Amino acid sequence: MNKFAFKYNGIFFIILSFFSFLNIIYCYYFNIFLSVSAYTFTFFLTLIIGVFLIFFKKFRFKKISIYEKILSVLSGYIFLPIFISIPYYLSIYNISFIDCYFESVSGFTSTGFSIFENIKQIDQSLIIWRSTSQWIGGIYFLFSILLLIDIFDENLKKSFTNFLYLSSKEIVKQAFKIIIIYTALTFFIFIGLKILDLRTFDAFNLSMTIISSGGFIPVNNFDLLFVTDVSKLTLSILMLSSYFSLFFIYNLFNLKKENINYFSEDFNLSIYLLVVVAVFFILYNNQNNFLDILVSISSSVSNLGISFSTISNDFTFVFLILVIIGGSFFSTSSGLRVVKVLTLIKFSANNLLSHAKPNQIYLNKVTLISSKTEQEDINKYFFAIIIFFISLIIITTLLTIANISFENSFKLGILTLMNTVNSEMYQLSNFDFYNLSILPKISLIVFMIIGRIELISILILLKKFLFKN
Repeated sequence: MNKFAFKYNGIFFIILSFFSFLNIIYCYYFNIFLSVSAYTFTFFLTLIIGVFLIFFKKFRFKKISIYEKILSVLSGYIFLPIFISIPYYLSIYNISFIDCYFESVSGFTSTGFSIFENIKQIDQSLIIWRSTSQWIGGIYFLFSILLLIDIFDENLKKSFTNFLYLSSKEIVKQAFKIIIIYTALTFFIFIGLKILDLRTFDAFNLSMTIISSGGFIPVNNFDLLFVTDVSKLTLSILMLSSYFSLFFIYNLFNLKKENINYFSEDFNLSIYLLVVVAVFFILYNNQNNFLDILVSISSSVSNLGISFSTISNDFTFVFLILVIIGGSFFSTSSGLRVVKVLTLIKFSANNLLSHAKPNQIYLNKVTLISSKTEQEDINKYFFAIIIFFISLIIITTLLTIANISFENSFKLGILTLMNTVNSEMYQLSNFDFYNLSILPKISLIVFMIIGRIELISILILLKKFLFKN
């Protein structure tokens, strides 16, 4: 790894040590002494490594190549889960290293696949550790967006800033803003869940899950946490915190004329969500569980995936489509994204009309957006879709070879690439990850990581090392 990767990932080792320390306090407070040694070991190990990586060699900021940035992000997704897996491995539950690493990667990538069938059988400190691993992974992902912003489209850049290029000073400014908003939204979700009369332990874990678009839940039966109509409606709204841009609420309070382009993607997301909810409401309002469906809609577009067990199997395909399209880039790393779909539909329609009526000129504009879409972004969108389906074919094939049915392999492939948990609405809630063989576990681990990184970044690396000329 390069020096920058050391400094970058060293910061997150310090964050890991901080949350390890919180778990030590929790264990002593509630007399969970069987687990305290694991968190103590993790605390000192991550703290020493973090300090070493940050201060070992002086780093002078210089222009870092896109290859170094991608390798820095990728190395974190590979190595940080190793240290997250330590409390699992040192626990009393006799978990193999591959299962510990699987659980850690699942949490750090905010996917939510779990080897634990019965959450009530593990101690509360480990449940908190699972949830905080999602929270850390969520902020790591947001920082990674800043680091790799040069390879993304203009719509994502506009949600950050008016600058065409992010200087080191602007990156630091945006990183600080991310920490403040991400933490504030987590606290806001926690307060919202507490108002619904959830116990503090459940509210804390769920707030970590919702803000990070994760899938870990602190109970076996999710239905028991939200029984009333008010609680279900509130949950649906809270889930949308990771559907829109992280800066959406912040930009509303700091609205200026020159910042109006910050809302271009969020505006399209709002229209898309209203259309989806309206269609479901018109078709299924006569059913008694529409609010359950609303929770599933919010969960799918936000790439959380958690849902109630009352959801009909008839909606599985629709919810999978909602997962693939997803929401903003802050919850959807490797999916199609609404703005991509709208852009490509408009681009295709314009080209068809230009052939039908060649004497007329059609501008390449995204519906409901006034700014012109660059041809380079159009190419990126087409390329992203091709890469997504190629990746889906590969992961589906690997899982099918491992004797998993094609239907389950296909659905798992989608959920893995989209970092979405296997819940009841996808008919995979009882899928057994613990008893999987080594091949499918490694395949899922690899593609959970690939799914959290923009897929085009993998091809950039391949181009660098395989086609050096």
